Amino acid sequence: QVQLVESGGGLVQAGDSLRLSCAASGRAVSTLTMGWFRQAPGKEREFVGARRWSNGITSYRDSVKGRFTVSMDNTKNTVFLQMNSLKPDDSAVYYCAATSRFRTEADAYDYWGQGTQVTVSS
Repeated sequence: QVQLVESGGGLVQAGDSLRLSCAASGRAVSTLTMGWFRQAPGKEREFVGARRWSNGITSYRDSVKGRFTVSMDNTKNTVFLQMNSLKPDDSAVYYCAATSRFRTEADAYDYWGQGTQVTVSS
């Protein structure tokens, strides 16, 4: 069993940066694929980015490539989503999730955090 707790959301202006954290317990994140998803009101949950440290595979949705980065602190068993050059369209509840294989589909992830709100004003 893996428990995930996100933090770091908030209200920022367009062009600002924000770093989300996802603290994991129950299993080392270095053995998992850690993904980030987001869901805006009235929209489906969508893939943002994922990374698997054992083989270095990463993937990001096109709209965040070059702006968002998934990283990890092994000592804290924590995964981060660094978000730069934020846009109003990035506003959503952001979730971290974990799975044993590298996948980008939400239904492939077994463990989910509670979500953290990110709001980007124009």
